[in-house]
Amino acid sequence: MKSESVDLVIYNAKIHLMDGKGTIVQAMAIRDGKVIEYGPDRQILNKYSYAESIDAQNKEVYPGLIDAHGHLFSYAEQKLSVDLVGCRSMEEMIRRIRDYQKTENRKVIVGSGWDQSLWGSSELPDNSLLNLEFPNIPVCMYRIDGHSALVNQAFIDLIGPFNPTMKGGEVLYTEGKPNGMFIDAALAIVEPFIPKYSEIQIRKKMLEIQQELFQYGVTGVHEAGIDFNELELLIEMVKKSELKLNIYAMLNPSNKNRDFASKHGVYRNKNLSVRSFKAYVDGALGSRGALLKQPYTDKPGYNGLCLTSSDELKELAAFCVDHGYQLNSHGIGDSAISIILDMCKNVFAENPDHRFRVEHAQVVDPNDFQKFSDYAVFSSVQPTHATTDQRWAESKLGSKRMKGSYAYKTLKESIGMIALGTDFPVEYTNPFYTIHSAVHRKNHKGEPKGGFLLNEALTMEETLNGMTIWAAYSAFEEKYAGSIEVGKNATFFILDKPLNRDSEFKENFSWMTFIDGNLVYSVK
Repeated sequence: MKSESVDLVIYNAKIHLMDGKGTIVQAMAIRDGKVIEYGPDRQILNKYSYAESIDAQNKEVYPGLIDAHGHLFSYAEQKLSVDLVGCRSMEEMIRRIRDYQKTENRKVIVGSGWDQSLWGSSELPDNSLLNLEFPNIPVCMYRIDGHSALVNQAFIDLIGPFNPTMKGGEVLYTEGKPNGMFIDAALAIVEPFIPKYSEIQIRKKMLEIQQELFQYGVTGVHEAGIDFNELELLIEMVKKSELKLNIYAMLNPSNKNRDFASKHGVYRNKNLSVRSFKAYVDGALGSRGALLKQPYTDKPGYNGLCLTSSDELKELAAFCVDHGYQLNSHGIGDSAISIILDMCKNVFAENPDHRFRVEHAQVVDPNDFQKFSDYAVFSSVQPTHATTDQRWAESKLGSKRMKGSYAYKTLKESIGMIALGTDFPVEYTNPFYTIHSAVHRKNHKGEPKGGFLLNEALTMEETLNGMTIWAAYSAFEEKYAGSIEVGKNATFFILDKPLNRDSEFKENFSWMTFIDGNLVYSVK
């Protein structure tokens, strides 16, 4: 007679526990959303009676993947606007805008996803062609990184007079007139005139994104920067059990968000965790907003933009420490990263287990790597950025600065861990692209052929750790997420095909995805 009853048994599987020992077992028992026991098929099947069992058909099982840096709300808005991802020219961009407007008939047209490097140019465009095609309708098209936008003259007329000088931002001019490019802090001039999508529209797209992530086995997202109204929507969707995805939310440092942290402290409600703030110290490399110690190679005398000063960052860090919160700082250029690391020095002296993070950490001064170790600073990086930026990174940085750029292996070795994400919708949500870029330093199309800065590749095991247990650790969630262990949440996925370890990319998906022992996605 079987001694115990459980809710679910998974058997005939290759279950990767991600326990740091490379342990693989055949079966596991789940009760009340927790892993009760794992071991050989015979041990689990003979010991437990069960309400349900699943024959995994000898497929591989992993803990649910965690995207350590994504933007659910930005992705939802992108899905509601003109999709410009992959545009090969300004002309193609205009065609897509025209097609979108035929069906949507917007009073103000908004889109996102263009990348001028795909047009064979490293220079940012101007709005001359937009003005010809759309002389009367305001148009605003965000660059792929979300740190700059191209608007037409009708949109500039909608804005009216504005102050073109500001801290941390830039408006580009041609022959004394704004040419349509607004970069980083200058977006504050544009954003009041961007129409807001309804909560119903955003909610619908969020649920679509959730299913998209589940099909890849992604069960958790570190939502990298939200406003208070977005936090309220997350809380409501979680309360209604619409949003099943595990979300670790980083708050933008607004007064309302600070008030929330002061009132609630470290906040956890079901699958929503809030205990971090997001700081934007610089902009993006592709629009020359990343703050560099030395000028851009392709723009002499220009070092980029500082969006948050050292003093402002230290003040926010002190607030986070006082309230038990983590500070995750956007730092792409080596100067911005140095500012973040200097701030972390003082925080480490007060709390060695602060787990403050540098988001992106794309261009690091080689002299600063040791500071990651000295001050226990976590790196949260996106491997597909390396294989996307490889087309043009050296033209902006020069050959000497490539040492220390996209240096994921070196960053991992600094504290023994690294968190991996996608930065969707800047990149695709597909975690198998992330794996391929991290391990082989190539994109899913096999580019570049010899790999990009191959000496900074991660091993397959390091990459999987960075998407599971290390990502959980980077968000203070290692006690219940990131691995398949007794007592932890039964959050995992069964791969449709064996995990590809070859240098040639192969598509893959989840066969079944579970959160807390509940099936949330299946190909059946």
